[in-house]
Amino acid sequence: MDDQSLPPGTPPYASPPPPPPPIIAPVASQRPRKSGRGWKIFAILLLIALGFSLMSNLRHIGGVSSVVVEQGEEPLEEIILENNHSNNKIAVLDVEGVIASAPMDRRGLSLVDSIRNQLKTAGRDKDVVAVILKVNSPGGEVLASDEIYNCIRNFQTKYKKPVVASMGSLAASGGYYVSAPCQWIVANEMTLTGSIGVIMHGYNYRGLMDKIGLRPDVYKSGKHKNMLSGDRRDDEIPDDEREMIQGLIMETYGKFTNIVAAGRQESNRLNKGKGKALASDWTEYADGRVVSGKQALDLGLVDELGDFSKAVEQARSIAKVGTANLIHYEEPFGLGNLFRIFGKAEVPAPTVKVDIGLDFPKLQIGRLYFIAPTTLP
Repeated sequence: MDDQSLPPGTPPYASPPPPPPPIIAPVASQRPRKSGRGWKIFAILLLIALGFSLMSNLRHIGGVSSVVVEQGEEPLEEIILENNHSNNKIAVLDVEGVIASAPMDRRGLSLVDSIRNQLKTAGRDKDVVAVILKVNSPGGEVLASDEIYNCIRNFQTKYKKPVVASMGSLAASGGYYVSAPCQWIVANEMTLTGSIGVIMHGYNYRGLMDKIGLRPDVYKSGKHKNMLSGDRRDDEIPDDEREMIQGLIMETYGKFTNIVAAGRQESNRLNKGKGKALASDWTEYADGRVVSGKQALDLGLVDELGDFSKAVEQARSIAKVGTANLIHYEEPFGLGNLFRIFGKAEVPAPTVKVDIGLDFPKLQIGRLYFIAPTTLP
């Protein structure tokens, strides 16, 4: 239809206006969205911290108290093992497993450090009237055993508080060594103890080397510089070297027997003859053999047969108190311990292990041990 065919008065036809251009929203920059993972980790850590704080408060309500220590010492918490509603305390210390000087926790403390700190804490607490040393150990390193022995002896001399040894299923060699200075020793009838002796353990693998065609080349500054080396034939080991090693063993053994004799004599003096004195022939049984608790009593190596409750009874009797709470010392668990858990873990070097179904203690070649022979591979 054109304009001429329109009725009069009709406005001319106009074409519709073009549609407006589409509105294009500005495209946002393609930035990675924050997942909020950091906040999640922070929230989890905060919840864990609050949980440990709550647990700590509940522990204090349940009989846990902090122990004041001197500057530079490891803090300890006092935990009530048995509440007898008394102002007196008997501290219970554990000597468990192989006695060694190696660190046993993430703080780098050894068993020797732990025993020393606990004895210091018990000595300074005027309410602690006695200490019970719970021993369940096959023994261990000569030096570590001797250090614990000295700690116990010095504790009794300095603080005038008795230490009672309570032997568990095994208190042999070094386990007996650390018990020897105690004023009273209690063993179960079936306790394995004794094993008074010294051992140095090693391997000679020269025969295996010869079979596979491996020959060592050794350059040394002195005749005995490769002493205790396992790559020598028997005819390459001088006789005087064997004598020197055996002399070292016997020197250490002599100290062991002197420790036993002196410890039992001193305890008999303090107990005014109430305990057991050493039998006249006890040294005949100090040849490394393991004896039962009953045999140890007959030899005078222990004072009494009984369990842990008997040791508690004797500790109260020697300290001359009617009742006492049993306490134990532990490292307090705080945020510092929590963050140590998330610390950098050391990746151990790859090793090859043969599993024969037995878990033997790791003895280092060339190191002297007070350890029961039944625990050796």
